[in-house]
Amino acid sequence: MTPPSSRPGMPLLITTVLVAVLGLFLTGGGAWLASLGGSLFYVLCGLVLLVTAGLLWRRRQEALWLYAALVFATLIWSVGEVGFDFWALAPRGDVLLPLGLWMLLPFVTKDLYPQSRLGRAPLALGVVAGLAVYGFALTQDPQDVAGVLPSAGPQAAIVPGDVQDAADADWPAYGRTQFGDRYSPLKQITPANVSGLKVAWVFRTHDLKTPNDPGEFTDEVTPIKVRDTLYLCSPHQILFALDAATGKERWKFDPKLQYNPTFQHMTCRGVSYSEMHPGDVTSEGTPAPTECSRRVFLPTNDGRLFALDAETGERCHGFGQDGELDLKGGMPMHEAGFYEPTSPPVVTQKVVIVSGAVTDNYSTHEPSGVTRAYDLYTGRLVWAFDAGNPNPNELPSDTHKYVANSPNSWITSSYDARLNMIYIPTGVATPDIWGGHRSADQERYASGILALNADTGEKVWFYQTVHHDLWDMDIPAQPSLVDIRQADGTVVPALYAPAKTGNIFVLDRRNGHLIVPAPETPVPQGAAPGDHVAPTQPYSELTFRPKTKLTDADMWGGTMLDQMVCRIMFKKLRYEGPFTPPSLQGTLVFPGNLGMFEWGGLAVDPVRQVAFANPIAIPFVSTLVPRGPKNPAQPDPKAGPSGSESGVQPQYGTPYGVDLHAFLSPLGIPCKQPGWGYVAGID
Repeated sequence: MTPPSSRPGMPLLITTVLVAVLGLFLTGGGAWLASLGGSLFYVLCGLVLLVTAGLLWRRRQEALWLYAALVFATLIWSVGEVGFDFWALAPRGDVLLPLGLWMLLPFVTKDLYPQSRLGRAPLALGVVAGLAVYGFALTQDPQDVAGVLPSAGPQAAIVPGDVQDAADADWPAYGRTQFGDRYSPLKQITPANVSGLKVAWVFRTHDLKTPNDPGEFTDEVTPIKVRDTLYLCSPHQILFALDAATGKERWKFDPKLQYNPTFQHMTCRGVSYSEMHPGDVTSEGTPAPTECSRRVFLPTNDGRLFALDAETGERCHGFGQDGELDLKGGMPMHEAGFYEPTSPPVVTQKVVIVSGAVTDNYSTHEPSGVTRAYDLYTGRLVWAFDAGNPNPNELPSDTHKYVANSPNSWITSSYDARLNMIYIPTGVATPDIWGGHRSADQERYASGILALNADTGEKVWFYQTVHHDLWDMDIPAQPSLVDIRQADGTVVPALYAPAKTGNIFVLDRRNGHLIVPAPETPVPQGAAPGDHVAPTQPYSELTFRPKTKLTDADMWGGTMLDQMVCRIMFKKLRYEGPFTPPSLQGTLVFPGNLGMFEWGGLAVDPVRQVAFANPIAIPFVSTLVPRGPKNPAQPDPKAGPSGSESGVQPQYGTPYGVDLHAFLSPLGIPCKQPGWGYVAGID
């Protein structure tokens, strides 16, 4: 049959151009990927598409047969790489299958020759096969792990030591108790009726981001509830007391925060509550004052701590200076924004214990990450633990300030009243992504769990979860204190510490000894010049860390096009598994800087002796940036931090800045295929 004399219709012309452009992109990108040692499929796919475009231009029906072969080949390749995981399959076919369906439409292909009733059959069969594969994949869930959690046993629940004073309907601390268990004994809401819940009330803080705020402006508060009042703070640390039943405002306290766009955070994770009991005494042994018998403690991002009357919101005038402490006292620098207490403090019967965040990756001269205890009633400084000081309990004086860049603790600590011990999750001595400058003192208590006597601040024990941390892999969540009932009926006081690495470290909280083994495991070596890498890292046997290393087959995208780009990006980075050192080449960090665990931590059911977690899985990229005109070694005295934890961070005082960002495709979605987060139950 001879071709028709008329020119091809516009639909066929558009299709030809589209297939050609797609082929050119995949051929060029695929050749680049292949040169990096990646999959050959993309370049082969691109070449087939270019031939298909040529056949379409010549109006040959063989174009449909060739495209059908490509569809079948793509299905075989896709299933071979990722199995029947729908989300992993999606970008591999979400361009080719719709395009194949388009090419089956009669008004598109009517100009092709030779015309045949069976001309479109192979492609139709390929599209149907593709739909069948994707349909079957929708019924599969290869990432889920099925299981059944134990029901409540015959023995009574092990009740946290500080829960006796809390009514079942109350949530008086950040983790409900200072054990950090996040467990409510209420039973009215069940799986059977939860779908019937309705909104009872809505309260709006009207605290919105302003032009003077940093980029990171977040609402991360966990409200506390005591009796009939709910206490919550907004991002600018405005504290609200609400009627818990109606949501009506009872009082409001505005600390008049002093802030600017250089702050790295603008958030408030919560407040702490304290109630005086008959016979209570101050840290000096004198009778506790009767003023403000019920107190709420509010930390603010500009480095202050307020003590407020829980009934009225008025300042507790006998605490500090008119109910206020300046936490910048004794610091090596006082500029607002470099030291930010964003999480609620720990309260005991005598002291309130405060830690805070220090700006990440700015310089080697920043505030100390010191943890301090103040008298609960007067605000007098009782003790300090300055992790970077050879004598960490040394108090500031006219001749001594806290040590710059001591490891900090930015999330809430846990407290065991029976043992009178506070458990502090520590971070790394900033700058975080370079360790060549750090002293032995700065590394001694970094990235781990530090147990202190709550009355004196003296160290009881310390367990390090990351050695010579070059990845900001600190302990990002309040440790959960759990009394574990063993098979023989004995009870062990344990501590569960979820880490950014995905490990959950399980320790005897009396002495820091491991309950679940965490053997020292060799990790990749080869730091940038001037730094070093610890030869091993502890790998807990209770873990959500990746079971295997990522490969380019794990890369993802919204389409096969940006998926290919992600594969190219992956192959260009240095990656040898967890703890691959930062590099000038660019290092893939997985688990990423957000961690597998973040500040949400664990929730523990003491009745069934199970825990619940929500690990996340988003890789990051860290690239060391040599000094140069746009990356000077010293800061501009007129400038400050960037107001963000991502992008280029200067790390002044070290040989390199660092470019930190999530590993995203050109479309702004994660380059790693889903899942990006999980809900998990742990026996």
